[in-house]
Amino acid sequence: MTAQLNPRGDVAVLVAAAGSGVRLGPGGPKALRLLGGEPLLVHAVRRIAAAPSVGAVVIAAPPDDVDAVAALLTPIAPVIVVAGGAHRQESVGAALAAVPPDLPFVLVHDAARALAPPDLFEAVAAALRAGASAVIPVLPVVDTIKEVGPDEEVRGTVDRSRLRAVQTPQGFRREVLAAAHAAAVDPLTDDAGLAEKLGVRVDCVPGSDHALKITRPFDLALAAHLLSSGA
Repeated sequence: MTAQLNPRGDVAVLVAAAGSGVRLGPGGPKALRLLGGEPLLVHAVRRIAAAPSVGAVVIAAPPDDVDAVAALLTPIAPVIVVAGGAHRQESVGAALAAVPPDLPFVLVHDAARALAPPDLFEAVAAALRAGASAVIPVLPVVDTIKEVGPDEEVRGTVDRSRLRAVQTPQGFRREVLAAAHAAAVDPLTDDAGLAEKLGVRVDCVPGSDHALKITRPFDLALAAHLLSSGA
């Protein structure tokens, strides 16, 4: 399937969409669960396609649903759909291998962050163009954080002023992400963590409250509220 989206776009967005969504309760793959009558993946791709920097979108779909996902997304935007792996890292690696060769920047996004706005993708892309090797969107941590031992006894209070909650899309120079995955030994759920292990500097940009990760039924209800409010 064609990879062309925006002819002037210099960014490929890889969407990890192969997860089962066990914590969301009974149902199909998480990315295909409905939010406001449409699958999470449709919401995510619609917002990605609205970002002017995006030249290609590659979806790592559940292996049994590759054709169905391609048919679902064709009316939304031109996409490449590949079979995801058993773990997120495998899915991202499979999607990265399918990126058209002329795109220098790659953003990795979770389909579960279905309401991440187009300007968040633009902010990450702009930071890469400005010279960053790896970029993550973050939000300040607002809760008090305690360090707790294995016996559930509080060991101390962590200084939250230096802590950030990390979101996606996470952006990388293409060669950086490729090297990070090639060097990976232990699976991680965070691509920036793989880059860190290589000694790559990871920069931050402000995240978005709309880019919440839909993991539990409560998250789905909150996302429905945001959607009804115009998110």
